[in-house]
Amino acid sequence: QVQLVESGGGLVQAGGSLRLSCAASARTFSRYAMGWFRQAPGKEREFVAAISRSGGSTYYADSVKGRFTISRDNDKNTVYLQMNSLNAEDTAVYYCAAKITGAAAIPYSYEYDSWGQGTQVTVSS
Repeated sequence: QVQLVESGGGLVQAGGSLRLSCAASARTFSRYAMGWFRQAPGKEREFVAAISRSGGSTYYADSVKGRFTISRDNDKNTVYLQMNSLNAEDTAVYYCAAKITGAAAIPYSYEYDSWGQGTQVTVSS
């Protein structure tokens, strides 16, 4: 399994922006499809965004489409989630996940092999 460490969470006002980062320990990071998920208090974990191993394909939840952007830098073993126009409904713990040999952008949590510890995002209204 690959070790994943998220960073970049925090407190932001509604309408603001944050960029989350997820650093992976894998030497062959380019072999992994990556995803972002989130879990709000009292709610189930939900899909946010996913990116293929090359970065050529992305997939977003309808709730974040047009506001969030997932990207990756395979030279830095890092995947990013740029979050704009944040609102209170975006408040959650955000997790990144990795799937070995995942060519496509995958929106299903059960497909992923490794998970980070999560980073808290709080949006004040």
